[in-house]
Amino acid sequence: VQLQASGGGLVQAGGSLRLSCECSGFTLDYYAIGWFRQAPGKEREGVSCISSSGINTAYADSVRGRFTISRDNAKNTVYLHMNSLKPEDTAVYYCAASVWAELVVLTSGVYDYWGQGTQVTVSS
Repeated sequence: VQLQASGGGLVQAGGSLRLSCECSGFTLDYYAIGWFRQAPGKEREGVSCISSSGINTAYADSVRGRFTISRDNAKNTVYLHMNSLKPEDTAVYYCAASVWAELVVLTSGVYDYWGQGTQVTVSS
């Protein structure tokens, strides 16, 4: 089981990025996927998640209205579209998979598999 996050980088405040989570070694159709982030000196926090069907989504209050999660099961990939980025969005972003396929919660404990992160840096 592998999850590979990519798409991070350096962007100015107000800019946009699209993160990708490429999944392999398991059938993505049966898993919910979550995005989490961790900034230096802070605890990891849930950002967004999407159910296996794509019908249900959840967002942290801090990103709602700016970030959009989507998935393409045929490509085994989940995306996080980030708009209107702010310096406080700076963090390492991780994706994770949960066998609770239709559960959309931003609690790291329900996620079974984790990928390596991708750094997002937003300059002011």
